Amino acid sequence: MKNNFNHSIFEKRKKRLINELPENSIVIIPNKPLSIRSNDVEYKFRPESNFYYLTGFEEPNSICVLKKERKHFTYILFVEPKDKEKEIWTGKRAGKEGAKQIYRADESYLFSEFESKLKYFLSDTEHVYFPLGQNKNLELKITSIIDELKRSNRTSTKSPKNISDPRDLIHRMRLIKDNYEIECLETAASIAKDAHILAMTCVKPKMYEYEIEAIIECRFRTLGASGPAYPSIVGSGKNSTILHYTINNKIIQKNDLILIDAGCEYNYYASDLTRTFPANKRFNPAQKAIYKIVLEAQLKSIEQIKPGRRFINSYNKAVYILVEGLKDLGLLKGSTEKIIKKGEYKKFFMHKLSHWLGLDVHDAGPYLDAKGKSIKLIPGMVMTVEPGIYIPDTQDIPKRFRGIGVRIEDDVLITKTGNKVLTDGTPKTIDEIEAFEA
Repeated sequence: MKNNFNHSIFEKRKKRLINELPENSIVIIPNKPLSIRSNDVEYKFRPESNFYYLTGFEEPNSICVLKKERKHFTYILFVEPKDKEKEIWTGKRAGKEGAKQIYRADESYLFSEFESKLKYFLSDTEHVYFPLGQNKNLELKITSIIDELKRSNRTSTKSPKNISDPRDLIHRMRLIKDNYEIECLETAASIAKDAHILAMTCVKPKMYEYEIEAIIECRFRTLGASGPAYPSIVGSGKNSTILHYTINNKIIQKNDLILIDAGCEYNYYASDLTRTFPANKRFNPAQKAIYKIVLEAQLKSIEQIKPGRRFINSYNKAVYILVEGLKDLGLLKGSTEKIIKKGEYKKFFMHKLSHWLGLDVHDAGPYLDAKGKSIKLIPGMVMTVEPGIYIPDTQDIPKRFRGIGVRIEDDVLITKTGNKVLTDGTPKTIDEIEAFEA
């Protein structure tokens, strides 16, 4: 439970959402329940991102209700009760009193009271918003009550006319980060950078990949992160070509490249950082040739990121450079335009270049505008830039290139004048990597 909770941040977000809605509306956003890992052991709880974005409330079994009437809105929280016996085991709860005093809810009720209050909230409400398909039990309760109200003969009671999903509205809000969010993302990026540099310092041939994973994740926690934002990837040798490799149990060999894709979560905001480097601190000629192509693609695509440019521009730039480079190495043949049009490059670069970053590592927000075009970049957006080349270990590939995987990824904030690389300073050029001393 937060004693220094800054309610004004979350108050502004709720007001922004409410201002987008018509009069006589209600928004219902459930938090996640606890989830069982095995037998009676629970997963560590993390609040649902949309719920947290609006409330800052971190306890499970809670529901946010926002009710808009006559240009005024009421913020209601349903929470678990204070319980001395249970709090001995799982820690203090805010309870109904804390929901008001700390989290500034206008009204608060027990989680167990939600169903009995729901009919009252839905009565005389015209527009209902809740995340469709996310919580089947909640959806059934809401639709059943709406059906009951519609069948009611009481002419004095209105029943809801519209049921809508509020996530598109919330996700558009989440796409543009406020100052608090940017501070959290900068901190998460700084912690990730520090952990990657430590990993580069510690790596030696004959270590296990999971030893590097442990070093990185220990550094995350030491510097104040809650832990990894996603399962850390430490892929050495041929494992570097597996996009989401997380087994991390191979012994690192002297001539291996090591691809580390690891980001942390700080105040629920994620970083997402990838570096690829040789275990013995020196690239061999084939590794260096592939690395140079990926690095150029990454640097040139970051140059495309500025206000007014479209999200897809950086991807197009990266693809062009990757194709040209792979042609120079003889791994692709033909005209660049035809290779791109036919998608032949996807044998070596099969994923997208970027995704939004925020409360989720693959954060919420649209990639297309209302006309179906790639969205234009606006200050406050945060995105990754992660080109890669992954050479399969197959007979049609020259032996010197087989099993080489390179990905370089940074987190980039769009600013008023261009962009800011939040993970800048993590060794990236060949000279920086080869000059890096353990």
